[in-house]
Amino acid sequence: MIRTFLAAMALVAASVTGVAAHDDSVKLVYDQALPNVPGKSMKVVLVEYEPGGSSPAHTHPNSAFIYATVLEGAVRSKVNDGPVKTYRAGESFSEFPGDHHGVSENASKTKRARLLAVFVVDTNETNLTTYEK
Repeated sequence: MIRTFLAAMALVAASVTGVAAHDDSVKLVYDQALPNVPGKSMKVVLVEYEPGGSSPAHTHPNSAFIYATVLEGAVRSKVNDGPVKTYRAGESFSEFPGDHHGVSENASKTKRARLLAVFVVDTNETNLTTYEK
């Protein structure tokens, strides 16, 4: 069931984004209140990294549980004090409330990477990512 949902979300993401821009991008592609969990929503974000692209270190809302899956290419990720890991297309990882995402980058200097992140978060959250300066 989750695979069917992710496949459907990948198709939605592909139809919403079309061709990747020259800059790295983050796009909200789905936002739905959960009818059986009052006050919570599922928000889905498509992250596209150009070759060599990365995101600054960041956190997400304290209410957020995140399930991320790599759609294309490979993404290097480091959460909290854990090791830097490389996730390839079809592989997934989770982030828990309060986690610090220290590394999030395309593992390739020549190919783009795409990541779909599914957030379960308080419905009133409008800022899903806070970048460090």
